[in-house]
Amino acid sequence: MTGPVNRRSPAPVAARAFSDEERRALYDVIAHRRDVRNEFLPDPVDEDVLRRILEAAHAAPSVGLSQPWDFILLRDPLRRAQVRAAFARANDEAQAMFPPDKRSAYAALKLEGIEKAPLNICVTCDRSRGGPVVLGRTHQPETDLYSTVCAVQNLWLAARAEGVGVGWVSILDEADLRPILRLPEHVRVVAYLCVGHVRELFDGPELAARGWARARTLDAHVREEGW
Repeated sequence: MTGPVNRRSPAPVAARAFSDEERRALYDVIAHRRDVRNEFLPDPVDEDVLRRILEAAHAAPSVGLSQPWDFILLRDPLRRAQVRAAFARANDEAQAMFPPDKRSAYAALKLEGIEKAPLNICVTCDRSRGGPVVLGRTHQPETDLYSTVCAVQNLWLAARAEGVGVGWVSILDEADLRPILRLPEHVRVVAYLCVGHVRELFDGPELAARGWARARTLDAHVREEGW
């Protein structure tokens, strides 16, 4: 008669201590991350580099270890042209939402590199992953979406460390993307990313450099014990 299987978890190990140089490198990457618009070079992203970037994204924290993300890699010019057309429709709608005195400034912004970047990545969230009850989602079911955003940020920072630019195209109607990408009903679009090498980056956020908005200081966003 077979006895019970020992399912004890491995013992925890001491946390790794990072050197001063490693810490500086991390904060440097965070400080120099940029949202790249259309300044992409045509050179393809090396497959080994892309694999490292995707591994970093896949290492993101996720609620209940559900790992709800998937990464759809888009290189086909015809499919990307369909996405570009969907962006153009949404962008026209978005421009009309702004006050008349801001519309010309909006039109001057270059807000996407869908066709110029050599690679697009659509990051999705499978809301059925893990079954009907997932540890940590019982009272905040939207945390699977938040987990997927963590994967996007990991991807973005890893890409920056690899010298690869990333731009997040949020001016897209998900209903337009669904048939183009053949998405099942239970899968949500979280981020549509343009990915590729760039020659130059802005010293700070591009929208600040172009006078569209300004970055606020941390102190304006820190509160104690409540709102």
